[in-house]
Amino acid sequence: MSETLVTIHNVTKVFTPEQPPALADISGIIPKGEIVGLVGPDGAGKTTLIRLIAGLLKPTEGFITVAGYDTVNNAEEVHYFTGYMPQKFGLYEDLTVIQNLNLYADLRGIVGEEKKAVFERLLRFTGLAPFKNRLAGALSGGMKQKLGLACALVKKPMLLLLDEPSVGVDPISRRELWKMVNDLLAEDISVVWSTAYLDEAEKCHTVLLINEGKLLFNGKPQDLTKRVEGRVFKISNIKVNRRELLRNILRQENVVDGLVQGDDLRIVVKEKKTPILDLEQLKGHEEFQIKPIPPRFEDAFMDMLGGGGQWKTSGLAATTLQIEGASEHIVEAQGLTKKFGSFTAADDITFSIAKGEIFGLLGPNGAGKTTTFKMLCGLLQPTQGKALVKDFDLQKAPSNARARIGYMAQKFSLYGTLSVLQNLNFFARIYNLKGKEVGSAVSRMLVIFNLQNFHATPSEKLPLGFKQRLSLACATMHHPDVLFLDEPTSGVDPIARREFWNHINGLVEKGVTILVTTHFMDEAEYCDRIALIYRGKIIQMAAPDKLKEIAKSPQNPSPSLDDAFIKLIEEYDASHPL
Repeated sequence: MSETLVTIHNVTKVFTPEQPPALADISGIIPKGEIVGLVGPDGAGKTTLIRLIAGLLKPTEGFITVAGYDTVNNAEEVHYFTGYMPQKFGLYEDLTVIQNLNLYADLRGIVGEEKKAVFERLLRFTGLAPFKNRLAGALSGGMKQKLGLACALVKKPMLLLLDEPSVGVDPISRRELWKMVNDLLAEDISVVWSTAYLDEAEKCHTVLLINEGKLLFNGKPQDLTKRVEGRVFKISNIKVNRRELLRNILRQENVVDGLVQGDDLRIVVKEKKTPILDLEQLKGHEEFQIKPIPPRFEDAFMDMLGGGGQWKTSGLAATTLQIEGASEHIVEAQGLTKKFGSFTAADDITFSIAKGEIFGLLGPNGAGKTTTFKMLCGLLQPTQGKALVKDFDLQKAPSNARARIGYMAQKFSLYGTLSVLQNLNFFARIYNLKGKEVGSAVSRMLVIFNLQNFHATPSEKLPLGFKQRLSLACATMHHPDVLFLDEPTSGVDPIARREFWNHINGLVEKGVTILVTTHFMDEAEYCDRIALIYRGKIIQMAAPDKLKEIAKSPQNPSPSLDDAFIKLIEEYDASHPL
């Protein structure tokens, strides 16, 4: 049995007496040389626990020791051998890579030849050596995370605390981060990895699952996964609208969870029985096939948390929104090219998106998808080519085109000091709603997104999932034909992610067209088609299942979309060397 590095004993943390404890009676251990995953919904208490372990907060009750040192009485010692990478990028964006490393080395007392050797090792370890003179703010998302990890490792820690390090990072960079962290285990470093991506939890030695400040599970991830063995099924050969079918299936009493996976649906049921569903209530049941599939950690996570509740029946499909009079192609990219000096960020991007289609732009950090996205929604002027929305050229008739667009930014972009109600009223007027239209739209959004109890709350104080609801409400209140979503669920837990996509599926059923960028491959499964952008070009464009089919190999006959993403990028690199 591994030696214990961290002991968490009956820890409770209360911030204000008026609110429930952020953590309540948490106990557990972190062994030496292992990765411990910290998972749970938004607001569960994950970041609070990490800060308590780091000695940055004091527990209200109980205690934590790191290598025998109490985090309150011996905080300085704990800080000395703990590396901490916070959830938000904590480096100085106006400093270069090497300047950031120098700053952290100075703070940790690393000087002279030792510093030189440490820098050489970290730059090689993270692959940042060619970029050491680049400003941190100019790095891609994956490179920023690698720099954050390097700064946390300037002084070799016994304990490395990583608070959602892979948020906003593409599958290739996520894989590289995991390889780097796994390499640290050989040096007997213990790692706490907080994550909203539950496929990452499966890679950890043990997992702490927290919800509403309470510890629900402490053990090996595969032990939790066993909880749903025999209760996970794939529905395939679907001849009807799969989004509508999913919504109807989720209403059934025996269904705990469900989501779209390409052309198929994945469902988790409360009990295995025959038939597992009330087929008479489902259109097209004569055609589709239901077969059991191996469970995964996320299935068990959703089952343990009760399947989510309201997200199963919420959604804009219940509203009166209807998009009429649409042309065959709502969004068109015609030879879009963008050059920044001698650098071509997007090169001859061409595609069209039909009414009611979900179209995904995927690609590694820095591949050109964000540049393409910004040109399509009128935020960036192309060097060449056209971007059309409902036949309006965004350069020649921007007001006409933008009136048909809803936009949800990657980062929370609403006004933090304004209340939920004030934000909704402001955006209603921005989208040119007038008179009674404003009050009607605002009231409708409060109900649809269940924001009534937060109407007076400043938006900056909302939980992440509710911030996301408010952002989507502001983007859709004017009934747009097209909704642009830039990494809309980055860092959001699976329950909030399902609720979000339930709303999006409802919009699509009413004829809204969706253009989405994402690094989360389960989210990309909702797309009807995906354009994979790399080195500024579209290197593949197809439905999710078709991309997986292209990536099949004797070594991997059933690739995931993550596998397909990585394989297609690697094959392109091999056939198009720089």
